[in-house]
Amino acid sequence: LEILTKTLGKAGVVRKERTLYLVGQTRVHLDQVSDLGDFLELEVVLRPEQSKEEGKRIADGLLSTLGINRTDIIGEAYVDLLAPRAESIR
Repeated sequence: LEILTKTLGKAGVVRKERTLYLVGQTRVHLDQVSDLGDFLELEVVLRPEQSKEEGKRIADGLLSTLGINRTDIIGEAYVDLLAPRAESIR
């Protein structure tokens, strides 16, 4: 870890607690991120014969079952969401 930090620098630090559930072939990550809140991440583990489109359909179906709208999806990484807060502290 130290060699990576020295070589690449550190973009930030994210503190989180993750709970993992398995739903079929989907990993459901429930994250409690310090200073940000609670998040859910879906990771569909595709079998070799499955396409990305099929994986998207699986994820969309699970989102629908969970009552999550596509407008609620955040595409940024936690470290990027935390960056403005870190800047305001400096």
